[in-house]
Amino acid sequence: MMITKDTIIADVLDQYPDTAHFFTEIGMHCLHCPSSRGETIEQACAVHGVNPDDLIEKINQAISG
Repeated sequence: MMITKDTIIADVLDQYPDTAHFFTEIGMHCLHCPSSRGETIEQACAVHGVNPDDLIEKINQAISG
């Protein structure tokens, strides 16, 4: 699975639970809340003032091996 700005956070966490720390690092501490799990990565980054490309790069590097 390639992670993009449009990827839903729940999909990432369900398939790659070890990536949760990347979300908490940007200040997203409510990873189990239904509203935050339904957000795209881009939406979460906008709320937390983070560049989504940086987060996506970290996640894709982590899941690729």
